[in-house]
Amino acid sequence: MADGEAQAVARYVQVAPQKIRRILALIRGRPADEALEVLRFAASPNAGDVGKVLRSAIANAEKNHGMNRARLIVHRAFADEGPSRRWRRFGARGRFKPLIRRSSHLTVILREQEGEPA
Repeated sequence: MADGEAQAVARYVQVAPQKIRRILALIRGRPADEALEVLRFAASPNAGDVGKVLRSAIANAEKNHGMNRARLIVHRAFADEGPSRRWRRFGARGRFKPLIRRSSHLTVILREQEGEPA
């Protein structure tokens, strides 16, 4: 992490990374307060998990790094693949149908905007 950046990480979130990445694409590059509003009205139930991480990153920026909340932008937001659990479901004629329950590690990195806040 570079100087002048604040981050928050949520590990082992029980959602597939592919689903979370669609939500993270909505907030990447936006001001932090605007990103919270976008997540508030997002049509995905997983937006709450991303909102939690974003609120934590904002709190880290204010408390630990002394940054101004009005000038924060979402610099980077990404979801890495966490461990997968194999679950079993039994099918017809004695067959075995595996289910893969995926998890994610979410990371949101905030940076202060240069110049005047918009």
